[in-house]
Amino acid sequence: MTFSLTYKPFGERSILIEWPAKIETHILTEILHFKEKIESKNIERISALRSAYHSLLVVYDKFEIGFEDEVNLLKKLYASNEALPKTTSYLWKIPVCYDISFGIDLEAISEEKSISKEAIVTYHSSPIYTIYFIGFLPGFLYLGGLHERLFTPRKVTPRLQIKIGAVAIGGNQTGIYPQESPGGWNVIGNSPINFFDSSKEQPCFAKAGDRLQFYQVSLKEHQNIKALVDAKVYQLESEVLDG
Repeated sequence: MTFSLTYKPFGERSILIEWPAKIETHILTEILHFKEKIESKNIERISALRSAYHSLLVVYDKFEIGFEDEVNLLKKLYASNEALPKTTSYLWKIPVCYDISFGIDLEAISEEKSISKEAIVTYHSSPIYTIYFIGFLPGFLYLGGLHERLFTPRKVTPRLQIKIGAVAIGGNQTGIYPQESPGGWNVIGNSPINFFDSSKEQPCFAKAGDRLQFYQVSLKEHQNIKALVDAKVYQLESEVLDG
C-alpha cells in the first residue's frame, strides 16, 4: 500500500515526510520500510533518520543539491520496488506490579470509569502493543494498542516527579518512564526493568516495530526482579516474531 505523502522543510537542513495522521500498524510498517530503503543507500549527507507515529524526519548535514532535488530523490526511492533484507522483530514480555503503592492513579481511574482495579489490570495487560517510536526521554517507548476502555486524558497539572519504571496512561497511549521525570500521565503500576542503559552498545533493547506485552507480578516479585536487574543478571523474556 502506498500513500500520497507530504514533504516539508523542517528547520534549515531537514525534510519532514508525513503520512495520514493516524496511529496504525500498516502506516508504521511503511514508514520503517521507507527508512530502511534510505539507510540502504548510505547517503553520506544524511546524518539521521527519525520516525514517529506517522512521519519520518530526514536530517542532512546540508542540502548539497537543494530542497526540491532532495525531495525528488526521496520520492523516487519511495516509489521503487526494490527488495530489502527481512528484519527481525521481537515480542518483549515486561513485568509490571500494579500494587496500589505504585499505581497512584488506579483508584481515580477506577472511580471515573466505574470499573474495578482488577479490571484495569486485565484491560492493560491483555493486549500485545506495538512500539511505534522511542522519544520524550531516552528509552521511553510510545506504544499503540491500549484498550479503549482505559483511554484517560493526561493530567491538567503534571506531577513534578514520576518514579523510574512508572507504567502510565496518557490519552489513548500507555508507556513506561525510563527514568525519574516530571510527567502528566496517569500512573497505574511500575516495572522493575531498565529501559535505557547508556553503558550498552544498544542502550534500549527494543526498537520501533517490535511488540510488547505486560504481565502482572506481585510486590515481592517486583523486588526480586529489581534486585536481579540492579545486579545486571536479569534475563528479559522475549520471542522472535520473524526473521
